[in-house]
Amino acid sequence: MRKRYLLAMGLLAMGLACSGCSKSSGQLDGGIIRIAYNQAPTHPHYQALERAGERFKEATGGRYEFLIYPNEVLGDQRATLELIQNGAIQMAIVNNAMVENYNKDFSILGLPYIFDSQEHQKEVFTSGILDPLFESTKEEGFEVMAAYTAGSRNVYTGKPIETPKDLDGMKIRVMESPTMVAMMKYMGGVGTPMSQGEVYTAIQQGVLDGGENNEITYVDLKHYEVAPVFSKTQHVMIPDLVIAESAYLERMKPEDRELLTQIVMDGLTKAEVARLRGVTRQSINDKIQRIKKFLKKV
Repeated sequence: MRKRYLLAMGLLAMGLACSGCSKSSGQLDGGIIRIAYNQAPTHPHYQALERAGERFKEATGGRYEFLIYPNEVLGDQRATLELIQNGAIQMAIVNNAMVENYNKDFSILGLPYIFDSQEHQKEVFTSGILDPLFESTKEEGFEVMAAYTAGSRNVYTGKPIETPKDLDGMKIRVMESPTMVAMMKYMGGVGTPMSQGEVYTAIQQGVLDGGENNEITYVDLKHYEVAPVFSKTQHVMIPDLVIAESAYLERMKPEDRELLTQIVMDGLTKAEVARLRGVTRQSINDKIQRIKKFLKKV
């Protein structure tokens, strides 16, 4: 944790030291776009970003390049959003609940059962109807470039969850959002906001009784070791948002900015989804075997 903190502070110092870089009126002709992400490089969103970076580098003749920092190496999502606001990094993927803290209108995207399916969610994201909402945080120093589906979220604890009564009094980790805390209350549990990187130890030590997330995160973070029962509640589909520093985008050439936005929005094209599904399916199958071996030991 200390190394992560020092690295984040070092980048922040760089951002402040070259505050003229982000705030000046000089137009950009290229450079390294630093991106923070809280998941592992095996996650589909990371791979989509990686592919987007390759496409953008090729399309700009090598003038731009993505540098992605995974695994919360720059801190949790709140910290990375602040790094963007200070100009230390240029982009990040954060959950919708984090941006809700800057504009409560984002909470509508995280309401339970508001989307019928991932296809319905994608249709809303790409329709243009959300553009005013995505641009509404410019005064806060950042804006939303695109929204990626994060799948459905499900509750996992040490026992099956079938009714609200099953969650009675149970402390369940939720994202740092009043909407998520209220949601868990009405589901029967006690919503406990916490950074994702702290959840494993908190469940292990009894501070939490469980969490709620999608299958990929549950497996990648090995939460099955401390909360072995994954209940398919599918209570909400909250998007992950690709955000960028507004000042940086404004300094890009219009054609470069338009190209970057389009490539990031197209990060999960049908072909890319098919490829990532194949990778993810194999990854999950491998991890299922690891889970089975683990359960045999306990």
